Amino acid sequence: MKFEIEQAPVFSILRVTLEQNESFRAESGAMVSMSANIDLEAKGSGKGLLGTLKAAVGGESLFASLYTAQGGSGEVVLAPPAPGDILQIELNNETLFAAGGAYLAGTKDLVLSSKGSFKSVISASDLFLSKITGTGTVFISAYGSILMKELGPDDVYVIDSGHLVAFTEQVQYKVSKASKGIFSSLASGEGLVSKFKGPGKVWYQTRNIQPLAGLIGTYLVK
Repeated sequence: MKFEIEQAPVFSILRVTLEQNESFRAESGAMVSMSANIDLEAKGSGKGLLGTLKAAVGGESLFASLYTAQGGSGEVVLAPPAPGDILQIELNNETLFAAGGAYLAGTKDLVLSSKGSFKSVISASDLFLSKITGTGTVFISAYGSILMKELGPDDVYVIDSGHLVAFTEQVQYKVSKASKGIFSSLASGEGLVSKFKGPGKVWYQTRNIQPLAGLIGTYLVK
């Protein structure tokens, strides 16, 4: 199995070359093109019914697409829903947390579920996360370019929740106001942010699709 990220950084695509009988899983609707000998099958996003529901809570589709090469090698070309980077991460019996909808594709043995909290609901932070666990290759997509911040022990870094892409399992996080005062947080336009504490890695995107949706909405109302 070979992976190539092409057309980066703005309109990135992922080209996956599969040998006979090899399989690869991707988010539903991500396929751009594929060889005629590739078999496409819909599978639950998570492990079992409960796992599938957990993956859906994390922001992923209820079903994923499983691609298998039959009768020889073949290729699948995938693209994320928004223009931007694709990030390749190798997991070795590890867990990666990703923002809802950021998961694009991965090797079939990786397990998808979700992580969230009641605090995320009452704060309207939308910080329910996809939890990706196991050994294999995972591809995460973003709106805009992807930046990485490596945190040492006890290092703290603040990221707007709408710009979060992913972080490693060692990193601790919490949702809080952008500033100490409620008025300042609201007046600054930042509102709630995510605070991350090391050690570990955090990836974040240079654009936030929610303000873009709001901007487009102002024209649709007219």
